[in-house]
Amino acid sequence: MPAAASALPPASTPKGHDPQRTRRWDNEDMAEQPDPERPVYVRDDIETATVRRAPKYGVFLAAGAFLGILVALILSVAIDGSDVSPYTQVVYSQLQVFGFTALICVVAGVALAAIVALVFERVLGGRTRQVTVDHEQYEV
Repeated sequence: MPAAASALPPASTPKGHDPQRTRRWDNEDMAEQPDPERPVYVRDDIETATVRRAPKYGVFLAAGAFLGILVALILSVAIDGSDVSPYTQVVYSQLQVFGFTALICVVAGVALAAIVALVFERVLGGRTRQVTVDHEQYEV
């Protein structure tokens, strides 16, 4: 009879219950974690700020460089590089002519684009407006 009694599961565990699974899915540790600290409210200010529109200089400079390369490409096709240069007595290839022309045209294009951006800033710079800003500061 003792052998039959040991074959039965203990009375405290239900049939088909695996104690290893219970430990894996048990959420008892979640209750032991402290509540996350909430930020402490420090101050609230209402301020007035000035908003003005300004051009993005990087876009203007990139557009100037692109237009300089485009002009250099057009000029290198228009310039006939098959003649001997009167200054160096060398014949330059089409790619060399494009490179020399691009050096000059890209610098000129970037400079002109920067001037255009500065003019836009002067024209649009007069259009400023005041806005109210709610500035909240929290301490963590």
